[in-house]
Amino acid sequence: MARRRGHVAPATVLPRRSRDSRAGRAPRVASVRIPTGCPGGIIAAGDGSRLRAAGFAMPKPLVPVAGVPLIEWVIGNFLAAGITSLVAIVNEQARECRDLVHARFPDLDAEVIVKTTPSSLESFFEINRRLGGGRALVSTVDAWCRTDDFVRFVEAALRRPPDASVLAVTPLVADESPLWVDVDAASRVRALGGTAGTHVTAGMYLFSARARAATPPPLGRLREFLAWLHRQGEPFYAETIENVVDVDHGSDVALAEALAGSGRRVNLHGR
Repeated sequence: MARRRGHVAPATVLPRRSRDSRAGRAPRVASVRIPTGCPGGIIAAGDGSRLRAAGFAMPKPLVPVAGVPLIEWVIGNFLAAGITSLVAIVNEQARECRDLVHARFPDLDAEVIVKTTPSSLESFFEINRRLGGGRALVSTVDAWCRTDDFVRFVEAALRRPPDASVLAVTPLVADESPLWVDVDAASRVRALGGTAGTHVTAGMYLFSARARAATPPPLGRLREFLAWLHRQGEPFYAETIENVVDVDHGSDVALAEALAGSGRRVNLHGR
């Protein structure tokens, strides 16, 4: 398993299955499918500076889309896909997210780590080492999509060979700095990175056990880890979600809310 590097503050962890508080409303959860046995991880430790500049005063995981906080959307999607055990990480300015997870999902087998990390890759390392063995599904908190689309992605990803990793990809370029992916006719990833490709990554990943156990050289970001894995020969498949929004700006919230209320596909190339 990849290990943490650098010096950061000790983590605070919300114990699993805590039931001390209850929400005032029911969580946004679709019908839960049979548990997959695959654990889930949520990377939610970004600082959300661009959303704050757009007038969103709350921590990024609590930014609402159609009245539902981003972290609640992601957890609801996980549950709808049959993923009932998860680990999330938020930064030290987002401690209140622990209370939301605790209140909205009192029966969920979950840990919430409160720790400020220097990068998305370091956040991945934190959750990865707590997820047990085997394959694991990881999502960034700002990768917004409709629940049915997420469930179809998970079902398709779990049908891929267990020794391969799977990327959610999208033709909807709603990210100012996308990670381009070139995908062949068999849905195998031929290239990661560069200035063009057939799709862009969508912030959701099914990692094989081998990928999770890999120890990379010092790298800065999760996308660099993905590219390194690909260069090392890790087989990657791609599963397409037509509409995924990387929620970094106020305009992204508006786009996600428009998609939440419609079944249409949006074509957006560049910002």
